[in-house]
Amino acid sequence: MINIKYLLAIVFSSMFFFVSFQGIAQKVKIDGVIERAEALSHFKFLASDELKGRDPERPEIDIAAYYIANQFEKYGAIPLSSLNAYYQYVPFVASSPPTVGELKWKGSKFKHGEDLLVLGGNDLSGDFEMVVAGYGFEDDYADKNVKGKWVVVRVGAPNRLTPTELFKAGREKQALAKSKGAIGLIEMYNVPTTPWRMLVNYLNKSQLALDLDPDKHDDLPYLWMKDLKGEIIKSIASGKNEISIDIKGKKNRKIKGRNVVAVIEGTDPQLKDEYVMLSAHYDHLGITKPNAEGDSIYNGARDNAVGTAALIQAANYFGEHPPKRSILLCAWTAEEKGLLGSSYFADNPPLPLKDIVFNLNIDNGGYNDTSLVTIIGLGRSSVDHLISVAAEDYGLEAIADPSPEQGLYDRSDNVNFAKKGIPAPTFSLGFTAFDQEIGKYYHQVSDQVDNFDLDYAIKYWKTYILSAENIANNLEKPVWKSGDKYEEASNALYGIGN
Repeated sequence: MINIKYLLAIVFSSMFFFVSFQGIAQKVKIDGVIERAEALSHFKFLASDELKGRDPERPEIDIAAYYIANQFEKYGAIPLSSLNAYYQYVPFVASSPPTVGELKWKGSKFKHGEDLLVLGGNDLSGDFEMVVAGYGFEDDYADKNVKGKWVVVRVGAPNRLTPTELFKAGREKQALAKSKGAIGLIEMYNVPTTPWRMLVNYLNKSQLALDLDPDKHDDLPYLWMKDLKGEIIKSIASGKNEISIDIKGKKNRKIKGRNVVAVIEGTDPQLKDEYVMLSAHYDHLGITKPNAEGDSIYNGARDNAVGTAALIQAANYFGEHPPKRSILLCAWTAEEKGLLGSSYFADNPPLPLKDIVFNLNIDNGGYNDTSLVTIIGLGRSSVDHLISVAAEDYGLEAIADPSPEQGLYDRSDNVNFAKKGIPAPTFSLGFTAFDQEIGKYYHQVSDQVDNFDLDYAIKYWKTYILSAENIANNLEKPVWKSGDKYEEASNALYGIGN
């Protein structure tokens, strides 16, 4: 009689050796294509001083876009027929702070950069009446006449309090207020998770927004006022509703941004119509005042030249070894301005979103453990194990988000696709906490290639490519784990359960 345990042992041993051999064969191919000096040259150029920090409002960002597009083309990735060569143009409005921004109410004066922020719109001066309208959405305008008046609303919405959602909701409210005949919009800020002073430091400078409204609602003055206890909005609602406004020197200009997009067709007759999207943002923070050493350039090696370089390495590898599914390469602009490039793509896709079955995004703040890759969203999809296996094959360990309190999953470009229903983790450098080592480089001029572990960079890129190859060759379509908050959107996108 055959010993069942012995038979099972033989089967599992055979499977183990097959998987091991397969992983070794994949590594040999990847190692044969990704040549160290060439790979690092892309990284060094993207993080060089010459690109002036890749600010979406500066002309050097176009040099970066041109370089990425040229590398995609060099390695055999082709443009989508629905786009202008390798670019998806993204319409922006850049808005500079006012020279004067004051609001007087009830004997008190509020100044821009202190307890007031002028975020949008044109210059305006005069005395006006205010109307409180809840959160500023359609239902809040019932029985209210706001024509020729300022609308005062609470910031965001009860379920929309992340920074990205606050800005997106504000744009919606701005458009609605103008359609109702309002002359301006004030959102009263009272979100405890993001300190007001941090917002002032971040927003009291030139801002970038998507320019999407043909009716140009962005000319409507749009303000945030500090009201941490909610006392001012209550007082306005109770009857003291006259203000004096003085806004001067607000400037708005239009900018054309670029998402860089390319595709490598898959080899399987059926699966090639499904796309694994590999993405990373290529912009960064630009230039600041010189520090003590005279350095003023945010080179953004970790955030996110290393991720953009990964896309170029992926183009190089998959150009020679295309997988079963097609590979969609996307380098996003203006992530640092509010995930704007990826948001535009998600809302204006150049191919049906339902054809994109997975997004393996890259974004980074830094690393503090070179034995790891940290996957923001690990444990939420059916193909997580394929990423873990790829990491193991390169001697690394894939771990899940160690700082869930930071809300990192919803703070990078991947979330714009997760909301649509596409499984979308972010493949990050290895970190175990947001500690001092991360803080030394995160959004600092010190984030440069010359203090980056380049051996780790090579291993990181190869692990990313192997992860993508495992997913693109897997016969099972990736899905969210049951019960995930984005599962319902996914079912709708892919027609599951219909």
